Amino acid sequence: MKVKGLRWIILSLIMLVSIINYLDRGTLNYMWVANTKSEYPADRVLFDAAAGSCTLTAEDGTQITVPADRVTAGDDGTYVYTAVGGIAAELGILDPSMSEADFSARSKQMLANITIFFMIAYGLSQLFSGKLYDRIGTRRGFAFSALLWGAADALTALASGIKSLTCFRFLLGLGEAGPWPGTTKSNAEWFPSKERAMAQGLFNASTSVGSILAPIVISFLYLAFGWKATFAIVGTLAVIWIIPWLWINKKGPKDHPWITDKEREYILSGQPEGRATDPGRCKSWGELLREKKNYALIVGRFFIDPVWWIFVTFIPIYLIEVFNLDIREVAMSAWVPYVGAAIGAFAGGWFSGLLQKRGHSLNFARKCSMIVGVTDAMRGAGMPDGPTVLGSIDDGVPAIIEDGVAKLPDRSAFAGSVCTTDRVVRSYVTKTGATLPEAVQIMTLTPARLMKIDDRKGSIAPGKDADIVLFDDGINVSLTMIGGRVVYGK
Repeated sequence: MKVKGLRWIILSLIMLVSIINYLDRGTLNYMWVANTKSEYPADRVLFDAAAGSCTLTAEDGTQITVPADRVTAGDDGTYVYTAVGGIAAELGILDPSMSEADFSARSKQMLANITIFFMIAYGLSQLFSGKLYDRIGTRRGFAFSALLWGAADALTALASGIKSLTCFRFLLGLGEAGPWPGTTKSNAEWFPSKERAMAQGLFNASTSVGSILAPIVISFLYLAFGWKATFAIVGTLAVIWIIPWLWINKKGPKDHPWITDKEREYILSGQPEGRATDPGRCKSWGELLREKKNYALIVGRFFIDPVWWIFVTFIPIYLIEVFNLDIREVAMSAWVPYVGAAIGAFAGGWFSGLLQKRGHSLNFARKCSMIVGVTDAMRGAGMPDGPTVLGSIDDGVPAIIEDGVAKLPDRSAFAGSVCTTDRVVRSYVTKTGATLPEAVQIMTLTPARLMKIDDRKGSIAPGKDADIVLFDDGINVSLTMIGGRVVYGK
């Protein structure tokens, strides 16, 4: 039996298990505090200001006394009681009768403590999973990781307190880190170099899909079956996944019995490392740490990963506390940021591959994708809401910041790139006394050198960047030519 596009089937299985991976890691975060809301008419609500409590009477006459700060007035004259639920309350780790402020502070601190142990295990696993996958291969490596984290998540149903819960999350972290070095190795085995960015982008997008599905799936299971069954069901998915993985991923592309000769040749001929005569060896930690280029990845992940993990861990509690959402409402809103993450992951891989197909080097294509992504993400980030100016203070572009996003004043477009190059050139000339040629060189040649394309800038030779911009006496652009064609001016 021969299967066309076998490499994409292998990648699809990895994407599927990465979705399951994010379902498993999201179980605790979405069920740690899982509130529900109930409406009461005003005549069945009695506040006791002195005691700071509120007595609610149900339709059948049953009465409950709850903290007053958990009862809020609705828009239609009714009152809404937010009942505290979830693992923290059901296991008795936190007392739901606590004041809302105390419960909020304690719940966040305890979740953070549990997550620290998960992250320690996750970090240790990141250090050693790559070496493990190199030793036993991606086929058995993925099976081992999925079995470990799936069993750990399923067995969390047996947790009886904070210690056992922390222990199971620690085991979960040991297993869940494996797919990241494993996917990198698998993509290197199954894809030619020109398709690896796309393959990695699809994998990264699948983790976002897992994050999108997690609040919906977990909340549904929790409401239908409770937290114990949810852990058991979601954890078992990873164990079941091992069956098709071992059945389909029998061997690598060189020896797999199902791969077509055409696909095998396409993959192997596009792998420069596969043509090396020296089989090579794994580098030691010392050798890796002595290479300066590795610190670009280390430093980048050091600053980026905490942002991602804040979303993954605390977005449910954030939505509960800030917007007073119950578990159903969290399920309908917590997935939104991850849609953007999925689009960005896919677009980054696609854009990198597109640049390579147009003749750019692998180094340029990937760095350019990262620069575009970071620039887009930083647009207005951390700036206070209100009017502002992008670019030079005296000669910049008016903008308005809303929820960390810079927009044009009429809100017709984002304002991330409205400070155009000609405005910056004008600022260099007028503010620093630089000549016009010097200002143009600063704005074009320096970035070009960073991207290793300075040999093409400023040349009108065939095959080079023959782009021409003419400035008038007021340092305003009067003519722009790209590829010999006038695109602005006359």
